[in-house]
Amino acid sequence: MFFFSKTLAFISKHKPIMETAVQTTFFAMLAIMLVSVVIFFRSQRSFVSLRRHPGFIRLMDITGTLSNILPRIPLITFGNDWALSGKHQPFKNAGWDVLTFTSFFPVPKTELIVADAVSLKDISTHHFKFPKPIDIYSILGMFGSNIIMTEGEEWKRHRKIAAPAFSERNNRLVWEETSRIVSDMLSTSMWDKKTSVVVEHALDLTLPIALMVIGAAGFGRRISWEEDSDIPPGHTMSFNDAVHEVASKLVIRIATPNWVYPFSHRLLRIQAAFYEFELYMKEMIQDRRDSLDEQHHDLFTVLLEGNENDSLEDRLTDRQLIGDIFIFLFAGHETTAHTLCCALGLLALYQDEQEKLYQQVTSLFPADGSIPSHELMNALTYPLAIFYETLRLFPPVASIPKCASQDTNLRLVKPDGSIGTLPVLKGTVVNLNIFGIHYNPRYWDSPEEFNPSRFLGPYNKDAFFPFSAGSRACLGRRFTENEAVVVLSMLVHKYKIELKDPDAYEGLTMLQRREKLLASKQGLTVTPAKVPLVFRNRV
Repeated sequence: MFFFSKTLAFISKHKPIMETAVQTTFFAMLAIMLVSVVIFFRSQRSFVSLRRHPGFIRLMDITGTLSNILPRIPLITFGNDWALSGKHQPFKNAGWDVLTFTSFFPVPKTELIVADAVSLKDISTHHFKFPKPIDIYSILGMFGSNIIMTEGEEWKRHRKIAAPAFSERNNRLVWEETSRIVSDMLSTSMWDKKTSVVVEHALDLTLPIALMVIGAAGFGRRISWEEDSDIPPGHTMSFNDAVHEVASKLVIRIATPNWVYPFSHRLLRIQAAFYEFELYMKEMIQDRRDSLDEQHHDLFTVLLEGNENDSLEDRLTDRQLIGDIFIFLFAGHETTAHTLCCALGLLALYQDEQEKLYQQVTSLFPADGSIPSHELMNALTYPLAIFYETLRLFPPVASIPKCASQDTNLRLVKPDGSIGTLPVLKGTVVNLNIFGIHYNPRYWDSPEEFNPSRFLGPYNKDAFFPFSAGSRACLGRRFTENEAVVVLSMLVHKYKIELKDPDAYEGLTMLQRREKLLASKQGLTVTPAKVPLVFRNRV
Protein backbone atom coordinates (compact mmCIF):
# COMPACT_ATOMS: atom_id res chain seq x y z
CA MET A 1 0.00 0.00 0.00
CA PHE A 2 2.91 2.29 0.89
CA PHE A 3 4.53 1.57 -2.48
CA PHE A 4 1.27 2.25 -4.30
CA SER A 5 0.76 5.62 -2.59
CA LYS A 6 4.37 6.63 -3.30
CA THR A 7 3.92 5.71 -6.96
CA LEU A 8 0.79 7.87 -7.23
CA ALA A 9 2.61 10.76 -5.59
CA PHE A 10 5.53 10.43 -8.02
CA ILE A 11 3.20 10.36 -11.05
CA SER A 12 1.28 13.37 -9.77
CA LYS A 13 4.46 15.38 -9.17
CA HIS A 14 6.04 14.55 -12.52
CA LYS A 15 2.88 14.36 -14.64
CA PRO A 16 3.76 17.22 -17.08
CA ILE A 17 7.19 15.70 -17.71
CA MET A 18 5.74 12.23 -18.25
CA GLU A 19 3.06 13.53 -20.62
CA THR A 20 5.73 15.30 -22.66
CA ALA A 21 7.82 12.12 -22.75
CA VAL A 22 4.87 10.02 -23.89
CA GLN A 23 3.98 12.54 -26.59
CA THR A 24 7.59 12.73 -27.77
CA THR A 25 7.83 8.93 -27.89
CA PHE A 26 4.56 8.67 -29.80
CA PHE A 27 5.54 11.21 -32.44
CA ALA A 28 9.01 9.70 -32.75
CA MET A 29 7.49 6.27 -33.38
CA LEU A 30 5.03 7.80 -35.85
CA ALA A 31 7.86 9.53 -37.70
CA ILE A 32 9.88 6.31 -37.86
CA MET A 33 6.85 4.43 -39.19
CA LEU A 34 6.17 7.08 -41.83
CA VAL A 35 9.80 7.13 -42.93
CA SER A 36 9.76 3.32 -43.14
CA VAL A 37 6.61 3.42 -45.23
CA VAL A 38 8.05 6.07 -47.56
CA ILE A 39 11.23 4.03 -48.01
CA PHE A 40 9.18 0.91 -48.69
CA PHE A 41 6.93 2.62 -51.22
CA ARG A 42 9.87 4.23 -53.01
CA SER A 43 11.28 0.75 -53.51
CA GLN A 44 7.98 -0.99 -54.30
CA ARG A 45 7.66 -1.49 -58.05
CA SER A 46 3.90 -0.94 -58.33
CA PHE A 47 4.06 2.26 -56.27
CA VAL A 48 7.02 3.61 -58.23
CA SER A 49 5.32 2.86 -61.57
CA LEU A 50 2.07 4.58 -60.54
CA ARG A 51 3.28 7.34 -58.21
CA ARG A 52 2.54 10.15 -60.66
CA HIS A 53 -1.01 8.92 -61.23
CA PRO A 54 -3.76 10.52 -59.07
CA GLY A 55 -5.27 8.51 -56.25
CA PHE A 56 -5.57 8.03 -52.51
CA ILE A 57 -3.47 6.90 -49.56
CA ARG A 58 -5.00 5.21 -46.52
CA LEU A 59 -3.73 2.98 -43.73
CA MET A 60 -5.94 0.00 -44.67
CA ASP A 61 -6.57 -1.57 -48.05
CA ILE A 62 -10.02 -1.67 -49.66
CA THR A 63 -10.39 -5.41 -50.18
CA GLY A 64 -9.58 -6.81 -46.72
CA THR A 65 -12.07 -8.09 -44.16
CA LEU A 66 -11.53 -5.17 -41.76
CA SER A 67 -11.97 -2.66 -44.56
CA ASN A 68 -15.38 -4.15 -45.37
CA ILE A 69 -16.51 -3.87 -41.75
CA LEU A 70 -15.16 -0.54 -40.50
CA PRO A 71 -16.84 2.79 -41.34
CA ARG A 72 -15.04 5.67 -43.05
CA ILE A 73 -12.16 6.92 -40.85
CA PRO A 74 -10.04 9.81 -42.22
CA LEU A 75 -6.62 8.60 -43.36
CA ILE A 76 -7.36 5.11 -41.97
CA THR A 77 -10.13 3.54 -44.10
CA PHE A 78 -12.24 4.40 -47.11
CA GLY A 79 -15.24 2.91 -45.34
CA ASN A 80 -17.22 -0.22 -46.15
CA ASP A 81 -19.60 1.81 -48.34
CA TRP A 82 -16.96 3.71 -50.29
CA ALA A 83 -18.25 2.64 -53.72
CA LEU A 84 -21.94 2.96 -52.80
CA SER A 85 -21.66 6.45 -51.31
CA GLY A 86 -19.00 7.89 -53.62
CA LYS A 87 -20.33 6.60 -56.96
CA HIS A 88 -18.46 8.54 -59.66
CA GLN A 89 -17.61 11.61 -57.54
CA PRO A 90 -14.03 10.60 -56.54
CA PHE A 91 -13.20 10.04 -60.21
CA LYS A 92 -14.78 13.35 -61.20
CA ASN A 93 -12.76 15.17 -58.53
CA ALA A 94 -9.53 13.60 -59.77
CA GLY A 95 -10.31 14.07 -63.47
CA TRP A 96 -9.46 10.42 -64.22
CA ASP A 97 -11.60 7.27 -64.34
CA VAL A 98 -8.74 5.07 -63.13
CA LEU A 99 -7.28 5.95 -59.72
CA THR A 100 -4.57 4.50 -57.48
CA PHE A 101 -5.15 3.38 -53.90
CA THR A 102 -2.05 3.03 -51.73
CA SER A 103 -2.22 1.35 -48.32
CA PHE A 104 0.22 -0.29 -45.89
CA PHE A 105 -2.00 -2.56 -43.76
CA PRO A 106 -2.00 -5.52 -43.65
CA VAL A 107 0.87 -5.18 -46.16
CA PRO A 108 2.03 -2.13 -48.11
CA LYS A 109 0.66 -2.12 -51.66
CA THR A 110 -0.79 0.01 -54.42
CA GLU A 111 -4.06 -1.01 -56.08
CA LEU A 112 -6.13 0.42 -58.91
CA ILE A 113 -9.78 1.52 -58.82
CA VAL A 114 -11.37 1.45 -62.28
CA ALA A 115 -14.50 3.19 -63.60
CA ASP A 116 -13.35 3.40 -67.22
CA ALA A 117 -15.22 1.42 -69.92
CA VAL A 118 -12.12 1.01 -72.09
CA SER A 119 -10.17 -0.41 -69.15
CA LEU A 120 -13.07 -2.64 -68.07
CA LYS A 121 -13.35 -4.11 -71.56
CA ASP A 122 -9.63 -4.90 -71.64
CA ILE A 123 -9.74 -6.48 -68.18
CA SER A 124 -12.80 -8.65 -68.91
CA THR A 125 -11.62 -9.61 -72.41
CA HIS A 126 -8.09 -10.56 -71.37
CA HIS A 127 -9.15 -12.72 -68.47
CA PHE A 128 -5.83 -14.57 -68.39
CA LYS A 129 -4.08 -11.26 -67.64
CA PHE A 130 -6.56 -10.25 -64.92
CA PRO A 131 -7.85 -13.34 -63.09
CA LYS A 132 -9.68 -13.24 -59.79
CA PRO A 133 -7.60 -13.05 -56.59
CA ILE A 134 -9.09 -16.32 -55.40
CA ASP A 135 -7.90 -15.89 -51.79
CA ILE A 136 -10.53 -13.14 -51.39
CA TYR A 137 -13.29 -15.56 -52.47
CA SER A 138 -12.18 -18.46 -50.27
CA ILE A 139 -14.86 -17.56 -47.68
CA LEU A 140 -17.47 -18.81 -50.18
CA GLY A 141 -16.03 -22.33 -50.20
CA MET A 142 -17.82 -23.60 -47.10
CA PHE A 143 -19.53 -26.38 -49.10
CA GLY A 144 -16.64 -27.01 -51.46
CA SER A 145 -14.89 -25.26 -54.33
CA ASN A 146 -17.22 -23.62 -56.83
CA ILE A 147 -17.33 -21.68 -60.07
CA ILE A 148 -16.91 -18.27 -58.38
CA MET A 149 -13.87 -19.04 -56.21
CA THR A 150 -11.78 -20.96 -58.75
CA GLU A 151 -9.49 -20.07 -61.63
CA GLY A 152 -7.55 -21.81 -64.36
CA GLU A 153 -8.25 -25.45 -65.22
CA GLU A 154 -10.44 -26.02 -62.16
CA TRP A 155 -12.69 -23.11 -63.14
CA LYS A 156 -12.94 -24.49 -66.69
CA ARG A 157 -14.18 -27.81 -65.30
CA HIS A 158 -16.86 -26.04 -63.26
CA ARG A 159 -17.94 -23.89 -66.19
CA LYS A 160 -18.03 -26.80 -68.64
CA ILE A 161 -20.55 -28.59 -66.40
CA ALA A 162 -22.53 -25.53 -65.29
CA ALA A 163 -22.96 -23.52 -68.51
CA PRO A 164 -25.29 -25.98 -70.35
CA ALA A 165 -27.62 -26.00 -67.32
CA PHE A 166 -28.55 -22.37 -68.00
CA SER A 167 -30.33 -23.22 -71.23
CA GLU A 168 -33.39 -21.79 -72.95
CA ARG A 169 -35.29 -24.78 -71.64
CA ASN A 170 -34.41 -23.75 -68.09
CA ASN A 171 -35.31 -20.12 -68.89
CA ARG A 172 -38.77 -21.27 -69.92
CA LEU A 173 -39.08 -23.17 -66.65
CA VAL A 174 -38.06 -20.01 -64.73
CA TRP A 175 -40.79 -18.05 -66.54
CA GLU A 176 -43.46 -20.68 -65.88
CA GLU A 177 -42.55 -21.19 -62.23
CA THR A 178 -42.30 -17.45 -61.52
CA SER A 179 -45.70 -16.89 -63.14
CA ARG A 180 -47.19 -19.65 -61.01
CA ILE A 181 -45.56 -18.34 -57.82
CA VAL A 182 -46.78 -14.75 -58.31
CA SER A 183 -50.25 -15.97 -59.30
CA ASP A 184 -50.42 -18.17 -56.19
CA MET A 185 -49.29 -15.26 -54.01
CA LEU A 186 -52.00 -12.98 -55.39
CA SER A 187 -54.62 -15.62 -54.55
CA THR A 188 -53.57 -15.90 -50.87
CA SER A 189 -55.70 -14.33 -48.16
CA MET A 190 -53.31 -11.39 -47.85
CA TRP A 191 -53.85 -10.31 -51.47
CA ASP A 192 -57.01 -11.87 -52.89
CA LYS A 193 -59.89 -9.40 -53.38
CA LYS A 194 -58.15 -6.75 -51.25
CA THR A 195 -58.52 -3.13 -52.35
CA SER A 196 -55.00 -2.39 -51.18
CA VAL A 197 -52.11 -4.24 -49.59
CA VAL A 198 -49.53 -2.54 -47.37
CA VAL A 199 -46.00 -3.97 -47.44
CA GLU A 200 -43.77 -2.53 -44.73
CA HIS A 201 -40.63 -3.53 -46.60
CA ALA A 202 -40.73 -4.59 -50.25
CA LEU A 203 -37.85 -6.98 -49.53
CA ASP A 204 -40.29 -9.03 -47.44
CA LEU A 205 -42.13 -9.60 -50.73
CA THR A 206 -39.25 -10.08 -53.16
CA LEU A 207 -37.09 -12.35 -50.99
CA PRO A 208 -39.67 -15.16 -50.70
CA ILE A 209 -40.52 -14.85 -54.40
CA ALA A 210 -36.85 -15.21 -55.35
CA LEU A 211 -36.44 -18.10 -52.90
CA MET A 212 -39.44 -19.94 -54.37
CA VAL A 213 -38.18 -19.42 -57.91
CA ILE A 214 -34.74 -20.82 -57.12
CA GLY A 215 -36.42 -23.65 -55.19
CA ALA A 216 -38.61 -24.64 -58.16
CA ALA A 217 -36.43 -23.81 -61.17
CA GLY A 218 -33.15 -24.44 -59.36
CA PHE A 219 -33.86 -27.51 -57.24
CA GLY A 220 -37.12 -28.87 -58.63
CA ARG A 221 -38.70 -28.32 -55.20
CA ARG A 222 -41.86 -26.21 -55.08
CA ILE A 223 -42.14 -24.13 -51.92
CA SER A 224 -45.64 -23.19 -50.79
CA TRP A 225 -46.81 -19.74 -49.66
CA GLU A 226 -48.42 -21.55 -46.75
CA GLU A 227 -46.23 -22.54 -43.82
CA ASP A 228 -44.44 -25.80 -44.66
CA SER A 229 -43.18 -27.54 -41.52
CA ASP A 230 -42.71 -30.98 -43.01
CA ILE A 231 -39.46 -32.36 -41.61
CA PRO A 232 -38.49 -35.70 -43.17
CA PRO A 233 -36.83 -38.50 -41.18
CA GLY A 234 -33.16 -37.90 -40.48
CA HIS A 235 -33.56 -34.11 -40.51
CA THR A 236 -34.13 -31.48 -37.84
CA MET A 237 -35.30 -28.74 -40.21
CA SER A 238 -37.57 -28.56 -43.26
CA PHE A 239 -36.05 -28.05 -46.70
CA ASN A 240 -37.75 -24.63 -46.96
CA ASP A 241 -36.35 -23.41 -43.65
CA ALA A 242 -32.86 -24.72 -44.39
CA VAL A 243 -32.69 -23.03 -47.80
CA HIS A 244 -34.08 -19.79 -46.38
CA GLU A 245 -31.56 -19.70 -43.52
CA VAL A 246 -28.61 -20.47 -45.80
CA ALA A 247 -29.66 -17.86 -48.36
CA SER A 248 -30.34 -15.09 -45.83
CA LYS A 249 -27.73 -15.72 -43.11
CA LEU A 250 -24.61 -16.21 -45.20
CA VAL A 251 -22.90 -13.05 -43.92
CA ILE A 252 -23.41 -14.11 -40.30
CA ARG A 253 -22.08 -17.60 -41.05
CA ILE A 254 -18.97 -16.17 -42.70
CA ALA A 255 -18.26 -13.52 -40.05
CA THR A 256 -18.81 -15.66 -36.91
CA PRO A 257 -16.05 -18.02 -35.71
CA ASN A 258 -17.16 -21.57 -34.88
CA TRP A 259 -16.35 -21.31 -31.15
CA VAL A 260 -19.03 -18.61 -30.70
CA TYR A 261 -21.96 -20.71 -31.92
CA PRO A 262 -22.63 -22.73 -28.73
CA PHE A 263 -23.37 -19.48 -26.85
CA SER A 264 -26.35 -18.43 -29.00
CA HIS A 265 -29.54 -20.29 -29.94
CA ARG A 266 -29.85 -18.12 -33.05
CA LEU A 267 -26.32 -18.99 -34.17
CA LEU A 268 -26.90 -22.67 -33.48
CA ARG A 269 -29.95 -22.56 -35.75
CA ILE A 270 -27.86 -20.97 -38.52
CA GLN A 271 -25.16 -23.60 -38.06
CA ALA A 272 -27.79 -26.34 -38.16
CA ALA A 273 -29.28 -24.87 -41.35
CA PHE A 274 -25.96 -25.09 -43.17
CA TYR A 275 -25.56 -28.69 -42.05
CA GLU A 276 -29.14 -29.50 -43.09
CA PHE A 277 -28.70 -27.81 -46.47
CA GLU A 278 -25.66 -29.95 -47.25
CA LEU A 279 -27.51 -33.07 -46.10
CA TYR A 280 -30.49 -32.26 -48.35
CA MET A 281 -28.14 -31.68 -51.29
CA LYS A 282 -26.42 -35.03 -50.78
CA GLU A 283 -29.79 -36.78 -50.65
CA MET A 284 -30.99 -34.98 -53.77
CA ILE A 285 -27.85 -35.97 -55.67
CA GLN A 286 -28.47 -39.61 -54.84
CA ASP A 287 -32.21 -39.37 -55.63
CA ARG A 288 -31.56 -37.78 -59.03
CA ARG A 289 -28.90 -40.34 -59.87
CA ASP A 290 -31.44 -43.06 -59.17
CA SER A 291 -33.95 -41.41 -61.54
CA LEU A 292 -31.90 -39.83 -64.33
CA ASP A 293 -34.20 -41.40 -66.90
CA GLU A 294 -37.03 -39.12 -65.72
CA GLN A 295 -37.50 -35.74 -67.43
CA HIS A 296 -36.52 -32.79 -65.20
CA HIS A 297 -35.41 -29.36 -66.43
CA ASP A 298 -34.44 -27.72 -63.15
CA LEU A 299 -30.91 -26.41 -62.76
CA PHE A 300 -29.84 -29.02 -60.22
CA THR A 301 -30.88 -31.99 -62.37
CA VAL A 302 -29.37 -30.64 -65.58
CA LEU A 303 -26.14 -29.86 -63.72
CA LEU A 304 -26.03 -33.39 -62.37
CA GLU A 305 -26.82 -34.95 -65.76
CA GLY A 306 -24.06 -32.94 -67.40
CA ASN A 307 -21.61 -34.10 -64.78
CA GLU A 308 -22.62 -37.77 -65.12
CA ASN A 309 -22.25 -37.60 -68.91
CA ASP A 310 -18.76 -36.10 -68.77
CA SER A 311 -15.53 -38.09 -68.74
CA LEU A 312 -14.39 -39.39 -65.35
CA GLU A 313 -11.36 -37.10 -65.17
CA ASP A 314 -13.45 -33.99 -65.88
CA ARG A 315 -16.31 -34.73 -63.51
CA LEU A 316 -16.93 -32.63 -60.43
CA THR A 317 -17.05 -34.28 -57.03
CA ASP A 318 -20.31 -34.28 -55.09
CA ARG A 319 -18.86 -31.62 -52.82
CA GLN A 320 -18.01 -29.41 -55.81
CA LEU A 321 -21.53 -29.90 -57.19
CA ILE A 322 -22.96 -28.79 -53.86
CA GLY A 323 -20.56 -25.83 -53.87
CA ASP A 324 -21.85 -24.72 -57.26
CA ILE A 325 -25.54 -25.11 -56.41
CA PHE A 326 -24.92 -23.14 -53.19
CA ILE A 327 -23.40 -20.28 -55.21
CA PHE A 328 -26.33 -20.35 -57.65
CA LEU A 329 -28.70 -20.24 -54.67
CA PHE A 330 -26.97 -17.22 -53.16
CA ALA A 331 -26.53 -15.37 -56.46
CA GLY A 332 -30.04 -16.15 -57.69
CA HIS A 333 -31.78 -15.35 -54.44
CA GLU A 334 -30.34 -12.31 -52.71
CA THR A 335 -29.16 -10.23 -55.67
CA THR A 336 -32.40 -10.69 -57.63
CA ALA A 337 -34.56 -9.98 -54.57
CA HIS A 338 -32.66 -6.79 -53.72
CA THR A 339 -32.87 -5.48 -57.29
CA LEU A 340 -36.60 -6.23 -57.53
CA CYS A 341 -37.14 -4.47 -54.20
CA CYS A 342 -35.42 -1.33 -55.55
CA ALA A 343 -37.35 -1.59 -58.84
CA LEU A 344 -40.70 -1.60 -57.01
CA GLY A 345 -39.59 1.41 -54.99
CA LEU A 346 -38.56 3.27 -58.14
CA LEU A 347 -41.92 2.51 -59.78
CA ALA A 348 -43.68 3.96 -56.74
CA LEU A 349 -41.60 7.14 -57.00
CA TYR A 350 -41.80 7.53 -60.79
CA GLN A 351 -45.49 7.09 -61.57
CA ASP A 352 -45.05 8.09 -65.22
CA GLU A 353 -42.60 5.21 -65.73
CA GLN A 354 -44.98 2.84 -63.97
CA GLU A 355 -47.75 3.95 -66.33
CA LYS A 356 -45.56 3.21 -69.38
CA LEU A 357 -44.91 -0.25 -67.99
CA TYR A 358 -48.61 -0.81 -67.31
CA GLN A 359 -49.60 0.23 -70.83
CA GLN A 360 -47.15 -2.16 -72.47
CA VAL A 361 -48.05 -5.06 -70.20
CA THR A 362 -51.78 -4.52 -70.68
CA SER A 363 -51.40 -4.48 -74.45
CA LEU A 364 -49.56 -7.82 -74.45
CA PHE A 365 -51.07 -9.87 -71.62
CA PRO A 366 -53.92 -12.30 -72.41
CA ALA A 367 -57.33 -10.57 -72.24
CA ASP A 368 -58.85 -13.54 -70.40
CA GLY A 369 -56.58 -13.03 -67.39
CA SER A 370 -54.62 -16.23 -67.91
CA ILE A 371 -50.93 -16.49 -67.07
CA PRO A 372 -48.75 -14.95 -69.84
CA SER A 373 -46.64 -17.35 -71.89
CA HIS A 374 -42.86 -17.35 -72.26
CA GLU A 375 -43.21 -16.24 -75.89
CA LEU A 376 -43.91 -12.71 -74.58
CA MET A 377 -40.43 -12.39 -73.06
CA ASN A 378 -38.84 -10.66 -76.06
CA ALA A 379 -41.86 -8.37 -76.55
CA LEU A 380 -41.89 -7.13 -72.94
CA THR A 381 -39.13 -4.60 -73.47
CA TYR A 382 -40.16 -2.07 -70.82
CA PRO A 383 -40.05 -4.30 -67.72
CA LEU A 384 -36.59 -5.46 -68.80
CA ALA A 385 -35.54 -1.83 -69.35
CA ILE A 386 -36.77 -0.97 -65.84
CA PHE A 387 -34.84 -3.92 -64.44
CA TYR A 388 -31.67 -2.83 -66.26
CA GLU A 389 -32.00 0.78 -65.12
CA THR A 390 -32.48 -0.41 -61.54
CA LEU A 391 -29.33 -2.53 -61.88
CA ARG A 392 -27.48 0.50 -63.20
CA LEU A 393 -28.52 2.72 -60.29
CA PHE A 394 -28.33 -0.01 -57.63
CA PRO A 395 -25.89 -2.72 -58.75
CA PRO A 396 -26.02 -5.59 -56.24
CA VAL A 397 -22.23 -5.93 -56.22
CA ALA A 398 -20.37 -2.67 -55.65
CA SER A 399 -16.95 -3.74 -56.91
CA ILE A 400 -15.20 -6.75 -58.43
CA PRO A 401 -11.53 -7.39 -57.60
CA LYS A 402 -9.07 -8.72 -60.17
CA CYS A 403 -5.31 -9.26 -59.99
CA ALA A 404 -2.70 -8.77 -62.71
CA SER A 405 -1.04 -12.10 -63.49
CA GLN A 406 1.81 -10.44 -65.37
CA ASP A 407 3.37 -7.06 -66.11
CA THR A 408 1.13 -5.35 -68.64
CA ASN A 409 -0.29 -2.04 -69.81
CA LEU A 410 -3.90 -1.04 -69.20
CA ARG A 411 -5.68 1.15 -71.73
CA LEU A 412 -7.67 4.06 -70.29
CA VAL A 413 -9.32 7.32 -71.33
CA LYS A 414 -7.23 10.36 -70.42
CA PRO A 415 -8.85 13.60 -69.18
CA ASP A 416 -8.63 15.10 -72.69
CA GLY A 417 -10.59 12.14 -74.14
CA SER A 418 -7.66 10.45 -75.85
CA ILE A 419 -6.67 6.85 -75.18
CA GLY A 420 -3.56 6.31 -73.09
CA THR A 421 -1.95 3.45 -71.17
CA LEU A 422 -1.04 2.84 -67.55
CA PRO A 423 1.67 0.35 -66.48
CA VAL A 424 0.25 -2.42 -64.28
CA LEU A 425 2.74 -4.73 -62.64
CA LYS A 426 2.24 -8.37 -61.78
CA GLY A 427 0.36 -8.82 -58.49
CA THR A 428 -1.42 -5.46 -58.62
CA VAL A 429 -5.04 -5.71 -57.44
CA VAL A 430 -7.46 -4.00 -59.82
CA ASN A 431 -10.89 -3.14 -58.38
CA LEU A 432 -13.68 -2.75 -60.94
CA ASN A 433 -15.86 -0.02 -59.43
CA ILE A 434 -19.39 -0.83 -60.64
CA PHE A 435 -21.02 2.27 -59.13
CA GLY A 436 -18.30 4.44 -60.62
CA ILE A 437 -18.84 3.12 -64.16
CA HIS A 438 -22.65 3.12 -63.86
CA TYR A 439 -22.71 6.79 -62.80
CA ASN A 440 -20.01 7.93 -65.22
CA PRO A 441 -21.38 10.84 -67.33
CA ARG A 442 -18.94 9.93 -70.11
CA TYR A 443 -21.17 6.92 -70.88
CA TRP A 444 -24.59 7.85 -69.45
CA ASP A 445 -26.58 11.03 -70.06
CA SER A 446 -27.77 12.47 -66.72
CA PRO A 447 -26.56 9.36 -64.85
CA GLU A 448 -28.37 10.27 -61.60
CA GLU A 449 -31.77 10.17 -63.33
CA PHE A 450 -34.02 7.11 -63.43
CA ASN A 451 -34.58 6.72 -67.17
CA PRO A 452 -35.43 3.17 -68.30
CA SER A 453 -35.85 4.34 -71.90
CA ARG A 454 -32.07 4.57 -72.24
CA PHE A 455 -32.10 0.75 -72.51
CA LEU A 456 -34.68 0.67 -75.31
CA GLY A 457 -32.11 1.81 -77.86
CA PRO A 458 -28.33 1.56 -78.30
CA TYR A 459 -26.23 2.03 -75.16
CA ASN A 460 -22.61 1.43 -74.22
CA LYS A 461 -22.63 -2.22 -73.16
CA ASP A 462 -19.02 -1.94 -71.97
CA ALA A 463 -20.22 0.55 -69.32
CA PHE A 464 -23.02 -1.73 -68.02
CA PHE A 465 -21.49 -4.21 -65.64
CA PRO A 466 -24.04 -5.77 -63.23
CA PHE A 467 -23.45 -9.23 -64.71
CA SER A 468 -19.70 -8.75 -65.15
CA ALA A 469 -18.43 -9.46 -68.69
CA GLY A 470 -16.20 -11.67 -70.78
CA SER A 471 -15.68 -15.33 -69.96
CA ARG A 472 -16.45 -14.68 -66.26
CA ALA A 473 -19.84 -13.10 -67.01
CA CYS A 474 -22.79 -14.32 -64.92
CA LEU A 475 -24.18 -17.59 -66.28
CA GLY A 476 -27.56 -16.92 -64.70
CA ARG A 477 -28.25 -13.64 -66.45
CA ARG A 478 -31.21 -14.91 -68.49
CA PHE A 479 -32.48 -16.81 -65.46
CA THR A 480 -32.80 -13.61 -63.42
CA GLU A 481 -34.05 -11.55 -66.38
CA ASN A 482 -36.95 -13.93 -66.98
CA GLU A 483 -37.81 -13.88 -63.29
CA ALA A 484 -37.67 -10.08 -63.07
CA VAL A 485 -39.81 -9.48 -66.16
CA VAL A 486 -42.54 -11.79 -64.85
CA VAL A 487 -42.59 -10.29 -61.35
CA LEU A 488 -42.67 -6.65 -62.48
CA SER A 489 -45.19 -7.29 -65.27
CA MET A 490 -47.65 -9.33 -63.23
CA LEU A 491 -47.60 -7.04 -60.19
CA VAL A 492 -48.03 -3.81 -62.17
CA HIS A 493 -50.69 -5.40 -64.38
CA LYS A 494 -52.91 -5.92 -61.35
CA TYR A 495 -51.72 -3.31 -58.84
CA LYS A 496 -50.71 0.32 -58.83
CA ILE A 497 -47.63 0.72 -56.62
CA GLU A 498 -47.47 3.79 -54.38
CA LEU A 499 -45.46 5.12 -51.44
CA LYS A 500 -46.85 4.09 -48.08
CA ASP A 501 -46.46 7.54 -46.47
CA PRO A 502 -46.27 10.17 -49.23
CA ASP A 503 -46.38 13.06 -46.72
CA ALA A 504 -42.95 12.00 -45.44
CA TYR A 505 -41.49 13.00 -48.82
CA GLU A 506 -43.12 16.44 -49.10
CA GLY A 507 -40.71 19.26 -49.94
CA LEU A 508 -37.99 16.92 -51.17
CA THR A 509 -36.58 16.80 -54.67
CA MET A 510 -37.02 13.57 -56.61
CA LEU A 511 -33.40 12.61 -55.96
CA GLN A 512 -33.82 13.27 -52.23
CA ARG A 513 -37.00 11.16 -52.20
CA ARG A 514 -35.15 8.33 -53.89
CA GLU A 515 -32.26 8.52 -51.44
CA LYS A 516 -34.72 8.46 -48.53
CA LEU A 517 -36.82 5.55 -49.80
CA LEU A 518 -34.00 3.44 -51.18
CA ALA A 519 -31.29 4.08 -48.60
CA SER A 520 -29.03 1.04 -48.81
CA LYS A 521 -26.22 -0.56 -46.86
CA GLN A 522 -23.19 -2.42 -48.09
CA GLY A 523 -22.72 -6.08 -47.17
CA LEU A 524 -21.77 -8.97 -49.41
CA THR A 525 -24.34 -7.32 -51.67
CA VAL A 526 -25.97 -3.87 -51.65
CA THR A 527 -29.12 -4.17 -49.52
CA PRO A 528 -32.05 -1.71 -49.36
CA ALA A 529 -32.75 -0.84 -45.70
CA LYS A 530 -36.55 -0.37 -45.75
CA VAL A 531 -38.91 0.24 -48.66
CA PRO A 532 -42.53 0.64 -47.40
CA LEU A 533 -45.08 0.49 -50.24
CA VAL A 534 -48.81 0.23 -50.91
CA PHE A 535 -50.21 -1.98 -53.70
CA ARG A 536 -53.64 -0.72 -54.85
CA ASN A 537 -55.82 -3.11 -56.85
CA ARG A 538 -56.49 -1.69 -60.32
CA VAL A 539 -59.84 -3.49 -60.61
